[in-house]
Amino acid sequence: MDEDDRSGQIALIETRIEQLAEMAERCRKFILASKVLIAAGAALLLGAVLGLLGSNAVALLGAIAAVLGGIVSLGSNVSTLRQTTAAMAEAEALRSDLIGRIDLRLFRDARRLGA
Repeated sequence: MDEDDRSGQIALIETRIEQLAEMAERCRKFILASKVLIAAGAALLLGAVLGLLGSNAVALLGAIAAVLGGIVSLGSNVSTLRQTTAAMAEAEALRSDLIGRIDLRLFRDARRLGA
């Protein structure tokens, strides 16, 4: 495998790492939104149970739906984030391995080379 081929593979892997990093960031945002949704639903549920919202069945059902939807979204995005992080670690290890295989040459003094 020549250095140009390795350089091309490294560039592809770096592009993939960037895509995975963007996906991970989206997951983190959804995780935060899910936690906010759970908290808001729990607050509405507590308010409905304590009678602060009156006897509004729609508010109670909405609060339950918010809590359950937040929990489902949280679990899904946490799982996706774990998978994405693992894929990033694999890609970074592969990139490091390819970089380690490149035959690097050191130039100690550029003046000796005619520069």
